[in-house]
Amino acid sequence: MATIVTEHEELEHNGEALPVLSASAKKMRIDKLLATPLPTATSSVPGSYLWTKIAFWMCRRVSTVQFRTTSSSSVETLERDGPGAMCCGWHTNGLMDPLGIFLQHPKEFVVGARHDLVTRPLLGWWTRRLAVQPVVRKAELLRGGCTEEEAMHLNGRSLLALSSGIAHGFGCVLFPEGTSHDNSHMIRFKTGPVRTVLAAAALAKANDLPLPQLVPVGLHFRRRELFRTDQYIEFGPAISLDEKQVPDAMVTAVKQGGWVEPPAETVHHIRDALQEVLPVLTPHASTWEEHRALHLIAHVRARANGTPLETWQQEVHAARTVREGWPDRKPSFPPEPLQGGSIEVAAQAAELLDQHGLDGRDLDGTGLGLRRAKLLSAPGGLVRMALFAAMLPVFLTSLGPQVALGRLLGDSTDEGLDARTSYQFLAAFFGSLLVWPVVAALWTGGIWWQQEAVAATFGLSADWLTGLTGTTALSLLTVYVCCFPAFWLSGKLFAGAWDAWVDAKKAWSRIAMPTEDKERLAKWLNQLASLEGGLQTG
Repeated sequence: MATIVTEHEELEHNGEALPVLSASAKKMRIDKLLATPLPTATSSVPGSYLWTKIAFWMCRRVSTVQFRTTSSSSVETLERDGPGAMCCGWHTNGLMDPLGIFLQHPKEFVVGARHDLVTRPLLGWWTRRLAVQPVVRKAELLRGGCTEEEAMHLNGRSLLALSSGIAHGFGCVLFPEGTSHDNSHMIRFKTGPVRTVLAAAALAKANDLPLPQLVPVGLHFRRRELFRTDQYIEFGPAISLDEKQVPDAMVTAVKQGGWVEPPAETVHHIRDALQEVLPVLTPHASTWEEHRALHLIAHVRARANGTPLETWQQEVHAARTVREGWPDRKPSFPPEPLQGGSIEVAAQAAELLDQHGLDGRDLDGTGLGLRRAKLLSAPGGLVRMALFAAMLPVFLTSLGPQVALGRLLGDSTDEGLDARTSYQFLAAFFGSLLVWPVVAALWTGGIWWQQEAVAATFGLSADWLTGLTGTTALSLLTVYVCCFPAFWLSGKLFAGAWDAWVDAKKAWSRIAMPTEDKERLAKWLNQLASLEGGLQTG
C-alpha cells in the first residue's frame, strides 16, 4: 500500500512519514540535556536512593487508583539479581508503558526517555534525580531541533550510560518503535534497543559479568485512554546473547570509554529475532475493529465451553488463541486483515456493543444476548458510593484540583490518546506532592479555628483537641499528619465509587439498548454462534 503524505509532512530516509511531534518535543536545550546526571552503575539504584524509593512508592499508590485491575505473568522467573535485562515492548500509552514494566519487574532500572522529559518543569526535576538519560529521536533531528553532531554526542553519552547500567545488572526499558502511537499493531522497528544491549554485552564481557538478555514485554490495556481500565503486563521468553555476537573491537572500545558500532548484520539479526516474538505479545490486528472482533469471538467460545473469561489476562490470551489459530492466516508485519470465517459478523456485533459502551463481558451465559444486571452486586455499589459521599469534602479539597487538572491536560494535549492517561497520572503524582501539604495545613487550621463546632457535632468535650495528646500543638501536628492518609482514603473511595458508577451505567446500557439494536445484535450473535459451531442457534 502506498504511503499518503500531505504537503506539510516530512519523510524519513526510508520514505515513511515522520511521527507528529508535540510542542514540547520540538523544544530542545542541548546545554541542559548534556548536564543531566549520569546513572551510577555500581550502586543499588542508578540515581538518588531516597528520591527513587519515594518516587516508586508514590507511583505504586497512584497506579492502584488509576487502574481497576493489574496483573502480570512471566514465562521465566524474574530475578532482582543476575544478568541485566533490556525490556522491549510496543508503545501506545505514553508514560504508562514503561511504568507498568518498572512496577512489575523486581529489578531497579536505568531509564532512557525522550529528551523533553528531563527538561520539563517539575517532571524534569524528578527525572534528573532518577538519572533518566535523554534521547534525541530521528524525528527531532530531521526537523532541525539540533545539529547531527550534537545529537550523536548526546545519544552516544546516553547509550553508554544505559549500557553500563544494564551490564552491571540493572534493567532498562526501550521501545523499538521509537515513538508512541495509536495503531492496533506495531510499526517499523528501530535498532536503538539492540545497539544498546550489544553495548551492554560488550561492557559485561570486558568486566567478566554475565551477558544481559533482551526481554520482550506485552503491554495490554483494555482501553488505554480510560480511567480505571485494566492492565496486564506480560514478560515473554528472553532472547539470550552469544559472546560471538560481541566483537573484540567493541570490547576494546568500551574498556577505553569509547564506542564502536556493532556489525550491522548482528544488529539486524537480533532485531529480526525480537520482531518475530514481540508482535505476538500485542493485539497484532490490522485494525482496532478487528481486535474487538477477536475478543468477542473469544468470549463466545469461552461461553460455549462453559468457562467464561473472568479476568483481562484470560481474555488477552483467549483472543490471542483465536487470532493465532485463524484459518489461512498469513503471518506478516504489519498484519494483513483476517479473512473468512466469522470475522465480519463478529466485527459488526463488536462495533454495535462498543457504540453502547459494552463488550463481550456483557453477553449472557449462552452468548446469544445481553446479560441481566446482577442485583446482588447493587448493595455493594451503594455502600461504596455512600462511603465516598461521606468523604466528599475531603476529596474535593485534596484531589479535586488534581482530577480537574488531569482531565484538562489529558483532553487538550496535542500528543493524542496515547498521552491522555500519562497527564492524568502526572497530575495525581505531583498534585499529591504540591497540593496535599497546603490542603492539610488548611484543614488543620480550620479544625483548630472551629474546634468548638467540631466538638458539638461529634459529641466531644470542649477541650478535645488538647486532650487528644496533652498539648494543643502536638494535637494539631497529629491532625496534620492524619490528613494525608485521609486524602489517600478519599481517593481509594472515589475509585470504588467510580467502578460502581461504571458498572451501573453499563447495566443501564444493556437494559436501555434500543429494540432495533438488540434484534440486530441477536441476529449477529446467532450467526456468530453458528459459524463458530459451538452453540445452538435460536
